[in-house]
Amino acid sequence: MFEAVVFYLFGGVLLLSGLAVITARNPVHGALFLVLAFFTAAALWLLLQAEFLAIALVVVYVGAVMVLFLFVVMMLDINLERVRQGFWRNLPLALIVGGVMVWEMITILAFRIWGVEPRQVPPGYSNTKELGRILYTDYAYAFEVAAVILLVAIIAAIALTLRRRKDARHQDPSAQVRVRREDRVRIVSMPSEKE
Repeated sequence: MFEAVVFYLFGGVLLLSGLAVITARNPVHGALFLVLAFFTAAALWLLLQAEFLAIALVVVYVGAVMVLFLFVVMMLDINLERVRQGFWRNLPLALIVGGVMVWEMITILAFRIWGVEPRQVPPGYSNTKELGRILYTDYAYAFEVAAVILLVAIIAAIALTLRRRKDARHQDPSAQVRVRREDRVRIVSMPSEKE
């Protein structure tokens, strides 16, 4: 009974924060509501005994993605009126996509309620160990392909944003190795001055 109350409490907070994300006028407030949504979703994962997914959600999305998003939003001068110009034009498509998602969720919940019973887990079961076993055995090829795609994306992002600046100082190790003593030090013979 307690778990059901906590589940519905976190579910309500998640729905309200998700609604606040799309209705907030300030993008920083929307991003902070999204952080709240991620934390409550992680709490729901914990209630469902999926500890690894909950921690991954907090570490990856809240710890990395949302910090980067907040940094970009705060650094850019966003014209809010220009961003909201196409809201009413895109509303019908958004309602259709939202309706499809609600229908999918209702279908999944109906199958869960009137469908098969969930399997019972044995004592000492670890969902992290099971997730790792499935990921590195059954889906090893897909995991490696995803890793290569992410690596290519990182290299492409670095190559696209790398700019050579003419006024920047840089070192040339090959020129440093080829240098001779005569290139750096010049001995000048000067007569000493007498007082």
